[in-house]
Amino acid sequence: MFWEKRLENWVNEVRHRAALPLRLELWNGQRFDFGTYTAPEVTVRVPHVSALSYLLTPSLANLGEAYVEGKIEVEGKIREIIAIGNALAANTLKADGKFARITRTFRHNKEKDAEAIRYHYDVSNDFYKLWLDQNMVYSCAYFENGDEDLATAQIKKIDHILTKIQLQPGQTLLDIGCGWGALVLRAAQKVGAKCVGITLSENQYALAKERVAQAGLEDQIEIRLQDYRDITGSFDRITSVGMFEHVGLNNLPMYFSRIRSLLADDGIAMNHGITTTDVENGETPYGGGEFIEKYVFPHGELPHIGLVLKTMQEGGLEVFDVENLRRHYAKTCGIWADNLEARADEVRKAADDRRFRIWRIYLAGSSYGFERDWMSLYQVVCRKAGRSANTLPWSRDYIYQASQ
Repeated sequence: MFWEKRLENWVNEVRHRAALPLRLELWNGQRFDFGTYTAPEVTVRVPHVSALSYLLTPSLANLGEAYVEGKIEVEGKIREIIAIGNALAANTLKADGKFARITRTFRHNKEKDAEAIRYHYDVSNDFYKLWLDQNMVYSCAYFENGDEDLATAQIKKIDHILTKIQLQPGQTLLDIGCGWGALVLRAAQKVGAKCVGITLSENQYALAKERVAQAGLEDQIEIRLQDYRDITGSFDRITSVGMFEHVGLNNLPMYFSRIRSLLADDGIAMNHGITTTDVENGETPYGGGEFIEKYVFPHGELPHIGLVLKTMQEGGLEVFDVENLRRHYAKTCGIWADNLEARADEVRKAADDRRFRIWRIYLAGSSYGFERDWMSLYQVVCRKAGRSANTLPWSRDYIYQASQ
């Protein structure tokens, strides 16, 4: 049969290029081992001939879709599964054309952006509680020493941000994309700031308001279900953490211009977000970006840090501090993936098996991507351009003295 010859050629090609700890089991009892001397760490079972097409063109999008939709079954530890998937792609496909680091842009408006946010964040709060830390911080943690647990590293991340923006008691703070409210709660409790947090997720909005009320901070914190394009007023400090990935490459100058218009003349803003490491703003290779756009972050777009700095300047902002936290996000996603694995049965009950499979691949795959420099995470501190810099610290010592 045609598929038998094609499968044989593919198996031989992969074996020739790399010895992988992988076993392939077919519906008819056939079995192929790809490792020479090692026992298989990952077993892929194909229940029907129709699923072979996913394997014969093993892009990360195809393999991810086959797993999520139940076209194939995969057995093994998730980190090994991700490594095997990437090895199959790298040893079968050329990283060009459809499988290159292509740049895709999407049309963004308030309705589409709100829909995309709800798809990702409004799974259920119980779902996220199972694998995030107790403060439900869903962004890159800061491992100051490298040995912190997740909860400690997330608090350190928030404090790192508040120190960088030099937040003072009584100042006003706008947090764009406030999640479940961890940053504004910390800013109000620790520093005594007056905070506004905005989100487009109804689930986040409801729980953040509840947490503010429980903390007795309703006179200091306002949580809004609001688009960043609809905010008015002036704020001493502005933070955006894990939000601008939803803005769109073409909208970045407008986004940063909007931040500038909301920032007090002597104010400070900070953008904390994921970036691509492709200088042409291309997504992860071998179809990884295609999988994420389809199943995880609809209409998400990652800029290169060069484009971030350029569009900040175009938006009227001066950058004065940039920090790369790529390793920190690899570690954060790895911990999230481990938490998800450890509570798999509960996660399936809180969402469903398909959602579990999506997030299982996404979190472990993201850790893999950050480790290999496919993606990065930058904190960029800025202020209004064209102003005197006499009020700025002369060195970065102020950032680190706060933790001593």
